[in-house]
Order: sequence, then structure tokens, then C-alpha cells
Amino acid sequence: MATHAQDVVANQSLIGWELCEALTARTDAFLAALFADAQAPDGTALLAVGGYGRGELCPESDIDVVLVHHPDVEVAELAERLWYPLWDAGLKLGQQVGTVEQILEVGQENLEVATSLLAGRLLAGQETLAKGLVDQAQEQWLARADHYLTELAEAVDARHQKFGEVAFLLEPDLKEARGGLRDVHTLQWVDNTSPILRDSEVEGLSMAFTTLLTVRVELHRLTGRHADRLLLELQDEVADRLGYRDADQLMASVATAARVIAWTGDGVHRRISRVLDERSSQAKKTPLPRQELGRGIVLVGSRLEVSAEALDDPLVVLRCALLAAQHEAYLDRPSLELLAKEALVLPDPWPEEARHLFEEILFTGWPAVSVLEDLDQSGLLVGLIPEWAPCQSRPQRNAYHRFTVDRHLLETAAQASQLVGRVDRPDLLVVGALLHDIGKGYPGDHTEVGIDLMVTIAGRMGYPTDDVAVLVSMVELHLLLPDVATRRDLDDDGTIRSVAATAGSTRLLHLLGALTEADSIATGPSAWSSWKAGLVHELVMRASHVLEGGDVLDVVGGSFPNHEQQELLALDEEVIEGKGATLTVVANNRPGSFSKVAGVLALNGLGVFGAMVHTEGHRAISVFRVGQKDQQDIGWEGIVQEVERALSGRLAVAARLGERSRSERTVATTARPASPRLTVDNETSEALTVLEVSCPDGIGVLYRITRGFAELDLDIMSARVQTLGSDVIDAFYVRDSQGNKIMDQEHLAEIELAVLRWIRVEL
Repeated sequence: MATHAQDVVANQSLIGWELCEALTARTDAFLAALFADAQAPDGTALLAVGGYGRGELCPESDIDVVLVHHPDVEVAELAERLWYPLWDAGLKLGQQVGTVEQILEVGQENLEVATSLLAGRLLAGQETLAKGLVDQAQEQWLARADHYLTELAEAVDARHQKFGEVAFLLEPDLKEARGGLRDVHTLQWVDNTSPILRDSEVEGLSMAFTTLLTVRVELHRLTGRHADRLLLELQDEVADRLGYRDADQLMASVATAARVIAWTGDGVHRRISRVLDERSSQAKKTPLPRQELGRGIVLVGSRLEVSAEALDDPLVVLRCALLAAQHEAYLDRPSLELLAKEALVLPDPWPEEARHLFEEILFTGWPAVSVLEDLDQSGLLVGLIPEWAPCQSRPQRNAYHRFTVDRHLLETAAQASQLVGRVDRPDLLVVGALLHDIGKGYPGDHTEVGIDLMVTIAGRMGYPTDDVAVLVSMVELHLLLPDVATRRDLDDDGTIRSVAATAGSTRLLHLLGALTEADSIATGPSAWSSWKAGLVHELVMRASHVLEGGDVLDVVGGSFPNHEQQELLALDEEVIEGKGATLTVVANNRPGSFSKVAGVLALNGLGVFGAMVHTEGHRAISVFRVGQKDQQDIGWEGIVQEVERALSGRLAVAARLGERSRSERTVATTARPASPRLTVDNETSEALTVLEVSCPDGIGVLYRITRGFAELDLDIMSARVQTLGSDVIDAFYVRDSQGNKIMDQEHLAEIELAVLRWIRVEL
């Protein structure tokens, strides 16, 4: 911060608006004094504009000012006498100099200048001159409203596309992203053109803006620079400074504020569209289509209106939500406010019709998301499902999830609606999808908490006891299939028997299969792939065969390796082949081979997203699925040569990885990186020990893990490797050097020691 206000910024008792006001006042006085010392001639004025003009000055904000003068007044020397002391004081200056006409001419075609002038206020100099500029800028804004608003809409779309959405980002830009501070300014500029904000929206925007501004102020003060992106590494300290319980509570507050801003923007956009539609209708002398959908419920264009005569129906909220979703329409804000204030509360348990209406809403898929978001923002969804409240805007602070808990649940239900043809109880699928993570809003293990919540919710909705049991099982087992499919060997008969026994019925198994796909797609791009889809499908198919009375041996042993790979295993020669995003290595089995290949891939900047190993006798086949950041073609020829050198002991893999890791900074992308952990499973497989390793992702992490195995001469018989956001969870089927399952606790302890040490070691 500039020297003139260091004491203001250092005063920790000033936060949010209080600091902005104190900083603005100090800067105003400083500039006014400079203006006086500069002996400004008559016919000049200095104005604050933009964020400074609005009084939103943060510790590292730019100081936007305009020096305006009469045409016959020379101000070049005055400008120098003003700007140089400001620069010397460390202020980041955004300045304009000109006559009223010159400045307005710039603002005529420059949206940023035009909007900044709307906040113009006098700092020093001739008041009538400053007022003339501000008044004429306002008149110009109104006269050119159509031009400005069109350009503003394009700028907003581009900004949202570039910066994403505050509520759903792990490290949001508090100013530029959707739902950020700039969106509030935009709404104010639109409202300045023609009042369009409702009183309740103005109040909500003010509170949301204050929340984000307070965080931005602290972010500037903490970093000492113009920083609007709330990085993970800063969230804990910002939370502590502002008195939040922890960073989770801070980010929930940020997300809540951002969603209010974004929702208000949606409402304004709808109102503007409505006005344009009405103008077009009047011009064409064709009234907007109007349809009576029920007593007191009217569809006008794409807007659903509800009047008081509909309120004697206890199911009116559900009925209106369904009609809106079915017609891909929206409930207008007055109707939402009316329903929130006057609608009757549903009885407990719900009548059967209410339950069916709720299911039908979810069956509409994506249209239901926006309708339920409207209900949620209006408090109506919590009225239907009180347990929803703790999930509202609750962040999932890791790179794996792209949505807050509540939005994730809505997205999962919408995805599930596309998969209802796979199950015999579509109703249970969509409701289970909506509520599968309901426990994430509460302390404790979200699955265990969710089980109890589902009992309560499903009972209130009036589901029969058997259906409640299925819904509870969907919550309890919603991670079963993805965990097993990606971490266990599907050719192990013990794996298939275990899943079949846990599911207990083909109905639940297929419900879990569809839920897994919907949940994964709704989670984020790294949570679902053709590889994972194939594994889950294979697991469901094999477990179904067992549940239908088939022999497990009918369905194991055929997926990996395939026939072509089996032929390669039968050869005595070494085969190393890279194609597309897959590297296949067939060679004599010896401890450390898998690790060396993983190391070579890491050296070439390739992340391993999945890997499978199969060993027969003295031969082993390893298949690695890889990816690279720039999406360019992979140079397999050079990589294959390096793998050959590594396997023959002619490449210093560890040393080279050490050089790479020291030259490349690994950026944390999760709020709670997984603590390195090794767990032992000696139940799933009859002949092999399953070692599951969880740890943060990083350069050469797979190499490090398997180097620990090689140190103790463990034979990797099969492996499942996956990257979940910024963490890895890898499972290895191993045996000791004598070919035996590892049951000795001291031996297992040594394995844990070796693996965890290698994960943490600096190569």
C-alpha cells in the first residue's frame, strides 16, 4: 500500500467496508492536499471514478482519477505536479486528462470509461465543472443505453467464460468470476439505465457484495498486492483474520454470497428478456402466448406466474415446479416470493401425489436443476427437505469436485434422469441420486450420517418400508462400485463374490451402477472416463451373473490381459509399445520393473491415470494409461528407448527424477491433501495381499511407491492406479519373494515403512 495510508491498512480492527471507507477518506485528503499544493488554476477539477469513486478502495486497488479542465486552461504542468507525487507515494494510478467533451468522447465508445464515470465524484477543484462531467456522463449513458448494454452483455459472457463461477471454483477470482464483485457493478449499471432490481434483490446484493468485498480487502492486506484470486494456500489465514471457524466456513460464505449475486443476475436477465419479448410482441401486434395450466397458474411465454387463488392447494409448490420444468420455463420472482410466504406446509408423511410430483420433477432432468435452484434460493426447497439446509453452498475444497454439495446433488439427479432405462425403479434412482451425499452437510462420515438422514427423509416422503431400505442402501453403498472397480482386480473371484454379496440383489446392483455413472459425471472431468466406465460396467455384469445364480468362474479371467496380450506374454522377447495414450510393456518379471517404467513416464511429463499389471510365471505385462497437460502427441519412440534403457539398468531414473522435481514446483490443488497411507487387505484375494496406497499426487509418485515394493522384493501381480483430482489411490496385488501371501505383521510393517519413506523422500 502507498505510504500515505500504511497506518490505515495496518489497523487490524478495520475490516471490509470500514477499511475501504477509512482508506478512501485518507486518499481523498491526500489528493485534495496535493491538488492545493499544485496550485491548480481555475477551471480545473479532480474527480475520483470507478471503484475509488464508489468508495470501494481496497489496500492494493488502483486509484482511478480524472483531471478535467476548461478548453482554454492548460493543465500539462498541473498533471505532472499531481501524478509524480502520487507515483512516488506508491499509488497505482489510472488517470485521464481532458475537457468534458474529450472525456465524454472517449466514454462514448469505451465501455470501461463510460461505466467508471457513472461513479464520478469531486475530490478538489471547480464543483460545477465536475458536476457537469458527471451529469453529462449519466445523460450519455442513458442516451446510448442500447449500445452500452449490448457491449456489457458481451463483456459479461466473455468474463464468465474466462474466469468461471465463484461458488464452484476451488480458487475463485472474487472480482471477475460469475457471482463476483464485478457482476454487482454490472447489475448496478443496468439498473442505472432503467430501474429493474427489486427491493429484496437490492438488499440481498448489498449483503453479498459486503461479504466478498470483506474477503477481498483481507486478501489484499495479506498478500500486499492487487490479488483477487483466493488461493488455497491463503484461505486458512484469511478465514482466521476474519473470524471464521475455518477455511470451509469462509468458502461456504463466499459461495453463498456468489450464488445470491449470480441468481439475482439471472433474474434481471429474465426480466430484460421479458421486456424485449413484450416489445417484439407489440411491434408484431401478436400477444405473447398465454396458457392456463391450473387454477391460479399461468404460463406467459417462458414465465410461470402464480396468483393467490392457487395457494389453497397444499401441493402448489411441487405442482408449479413440475409445470415450470416440463415447459422449460421459470417461476417469476413475485411468484416465488408469494409461495415462500404463503404456501401451505406439506403434511408428514407426504401424500402419495406429492411424492409422485417430486419424482416427476427429477425425471425432467436438466430443466429441474434451474427450477430447484430457484426453489433453493427462495427457501422453498428447505421447506420440502429441511435436511437440505446444511448442504447449501457447502464447498468441496478439492480439485476432484467442481460443485458445492447442493449443486452436485442436483447435477447428479439430472444425470441420473438420463439413465432411468437401465433400472426397474427409476423413481428410486433419481431420488437416491438427489440425496446420496446429503450427509456431507453434517459433521462425521458423510455416508454414515447420510444413512440416518435418508431414513428420515424417505419416511417423510411416504415411501414404503422396502423402498426406504433400498434408498438407504444406495446411500450406504454409493461408493462401492467405483472403489472396487478402480482399486481391485476384477479377475479375482473373491472381488466379484464380495460385491455380489454386499449388493444382495440385482435391483440394487443396477441402481448403484447408474448412480455411480451419474455421480461421477456430476463430480468433475477427472471422475469419469471410458476406462472407468468399462471397469464399472464389467463389475456390474459379473456381479449380476453371480446374483442370478451363475458360477463366478464363468465371468472371471477374461478381461485383462486380452487374447492378443496373452500371446505377447507367451513370447520370450521383450515388447515395449506406445500407442495413443497407452504404453504396453511385456518383459521378464523382476522386482522394480514396474517402478522403472513409471519413472520414465514421469520423466517425460506424463501423468499415469490408470495402470494394470498381470504376471504369469516369469513373464509380466504392464499397461499404463497416461495423459499430458498440453494434449500434444506423445513422443513414444523416445520414451520406448528410455524404458529399454531403464529396464536394462542403463538409465539413472531416481537421479533424473530428482532433478525434475527440484526444477518444477508442484502446485497444491486440494485443500486437504491426502496424508500418505498404506492399508492392507488380506480378505479380498485368497492368494495375494492387496496393498492400497493413498497420497498426494506429484512428480514420480507411482515410481516412489513401487520403488518401496522393489526394495523388499515384492512381486506385483496386478495393479490398479487412479488419480482423483490432486490425490492418487493405488491398489497393488502382491506376493513376497517366495510367491506367498504376506500375513506376517512385522513384514507388513516393514512394507509400510518402506513405501511411506519413499513417498516422502526428496529424490
